[in-house]
Amino acid sequence: MSADAREAPDNPYVADPPTEFDPVDDIEEATAREQAEQLREAIRYHDDRYYREADPVVSDRDYDALLSRLQALEAAFDLDTDGSPTQRVGGEPLDEFDTVEHVAPMRSIDSSGDVEDVREFDRRVHDRLGLSQARGDDGSDDGGGDGQASLDAYAGASVAYFCEPKFDGVSVEVVYEDGEFVRATTRGDGEKGDDISANVRTIRSVPLRLRGDYPEFLAVRGEIFMPREAFQQYNRERVERGDDPFANPRNATAGTVRQLDPAVTAERPLDCFFFDVLDSTHQFDTQHGRQDVLPAWGLKTNHRTDLVDDIEGAIAYRNTLVEDRDDLDYEVDGAVLKVDDLDQCDRLGSTSRAPRWAYAYKLPARTEETTLRDVVVQVGRTGRLTPVALLDPVDVAGVTVSRASLHNPDQIRQLGVAVGDRVRIERAGDVIPYVAEVVEKNAETEHFAFPDACPVCDSPVEHDGPLAFCTGGLGCPAQLRRAIEHYVSRGGLDIEGLGEQRLDRLVETGLVESIPDLYDLDVADLAELEGWGERSAENLVAELAAATEPPLDDFLTALGVPEVGPTTARSLARTFGTLDAVMDATEEDLREVDDVGETVAHEIREFFAAPRNREVVDALRERGVSPETVDVETGAALEGSTFVFTGSLEGLTRGEAQDLVERHGANATASVSGNTDYLVAADGAGQSKLDDAEANDVPVLSQAEFEALLAEEFGIDVTDELGS
Repeated sequence: MSADAREAPDNPYVADPPTEFDPVDDIEEATAREQAEQLREAIRYHDDRYYREADPVVSDRDYDALLSRLQALEAAFDLDTDGSPTQRVGGEPLDEFDTVEHVAPMRSIDSSGDVEDVREFDRRVHDRLGLSQARGDDGSDDGGGDGQASLDAYAGASVAYFCEPKFDGVSVEVVYEDGEFVRATTRGDGEKGDDISANVRTIRSVPLRLRGDYPEFLAVRGEIFMPREAFQQYNRERVERGDDPFANPRNATAGTVRQLDPAVTAERPLDCFFFDVLDSTHQFDTQHGRQDVLPAWGLKTNHRTDLVDDIEGAIAYRNTLVEDRDDLDYEVDGAVLKVDDLDQCDRLGSTSRAPRWAYAYKLPARTEETTLRDVVVQVGRTGRLTPVALLDPVDVAGVTVSRASLHNPDQIRQLGVAVGDRVRIERAGDVIPYVAEVVEKNAETEHFAFPDACPVCDSPVEHDGPLAFCTGGLGCPAQLRRAIEHYVSRGGLDIEGLGEQRLDRLVETGLVESIPDLYDLDVADLAELEGWGERSAENLVAELAAATEPPLDDFLTALGVPEVGPTTARSLARTFGTLDAVMDATEEDLREVDDVGETVAHEIREFFAAPRNREVVDALRERGVSPETVDVETGAALEGSTFVFTGSLEGLTRGEAQDLVERHGANATASVSGNTDYLVAADGAGQSKLDDAEANDVPVLSQAEFEALLAEEFGIDVTDELGS
């Protein structure tokens, strides 16, 4: 029954509702209770119209105003909230999920993508029901194995099939008693699953109270999913803030329903279709009868179902689904074919794993070609703008891909790619997916128009050859967040207590607007933030205070200088000794450093020449940050030697080995070249480094030979060095 077919309740908050209310302090409790009940009834009606009928009658703003008023009334008058729409915002975080036994087994379904397997399923159904009237006396199939012969073999037999999409989501059992939502459980092992009631309550297409002439007891099976359009928008938001997108809607859904914090689930765009009755005090005769009555009870069903006369009709249904699936707003991976007559289903029964009366005719996997749904321009830590294509999930070399690189603005123009185009995806080196070509133009525009302004801070975009950069620097929130995240990460200064969510909170509240602001944080301000306590605030402030004299190489890495990783940072620190010397070095000076070529030297010079970056360093120094000076002895024992380490050393880490030789004047680089003097290869040595050593005629030493070389040739005892 549609929302239009049933009469709207006589309620002041349904049609053109008022959104201005008297203060809750000015009304009596009886009035509050009456108004709250009217609001609950109206909000349920609006939920039906919006989430189950896709035909809302109020604006989002009006809906939010009604919900906010209901929350205020319930809080002010301590009203019972069982079954209230306000429960959908999420409750307290859970410690873990309880395990619950299902009302009835939630079995899997046999499946295949081969049409002959589907016809064989139909033959088994007829055999078990005693309907194979045209079989020969010897039990052979007179008609052979093709589709028409299958029809001939069952002439006069009556097995109708109810067909529905096989949704690619997360299966759930939802139980109602006296019309009230009781619990929701994952499929688990089919006999029992995890109680995810707190999360499922937040899904607005799942009614918390049934409507109409509902049964006293009802256990239904549904499929929770994330609509494709909502999935793409959600992925877009993740990419824009620097997070990895979900691979596909099913992964997004599975991760969401298993969140221990229901408030997180409430923020994500989940939906649910109901398609089966596991147990009920209401009696049914057919599968399609079940499907017809569920909407009358307020349960959302899918309209892409069909009742067909025979297996060939079911096959045709699946083939139509293949043709239409790109136009659906939900992912499907097959068609479920069910014997419609429930008496016949009972006679067919089930195995321990699957029912004998149902079969899934799978859809072919999407391979390589897919539709480009959106382009997101991501702002990196250095300000580089990278266009990312968001795709309908597609299988590429056995991996599900939902995003792909578009490289840069020039590549977009060369491909002529735009939103809505059909594209072919490849994986570079079988790892990184990228858009290889446009196979079908579906967009009105010639190609995606790269923005002239940063999508995050609206600063002008600057082009450097084929690349594009935001000119906002650390004033750009995207660059700021990533810069701070890198600064405190293990690859930077390794500041504990600043995870992703806490860092986001500091930026959102304005407590941290630049890296130096970290050192201005105090315990009182931090302790007032949601998710913080006084102890965690004290620990963070202490961590930051302890990081005011970092090793010079760690500080250079933490600043996020382009192309400068830990190895290059060590070389810079060892060569120049002080931060000022690195900052003032010319490109010619920098090119003299091991691991620093022309491109890296240019990036370092550009970084420290930029006024905004100098300002950050100056501000850090004003707050007491003073990187350690590196004192490298001139004429040291290993001066002029270059070592490369590979494999797992015994008794010391690779980093300790690099520090050891650097203390004595040597260079420790990451790659083998013609300038390398020794490759130290321990257990698990990388073959590529061994090959490079052979190609460049570089001596390869075992760990024992390395330690002997230091002791005999240079008078360096490794054991004593580590002990000191």
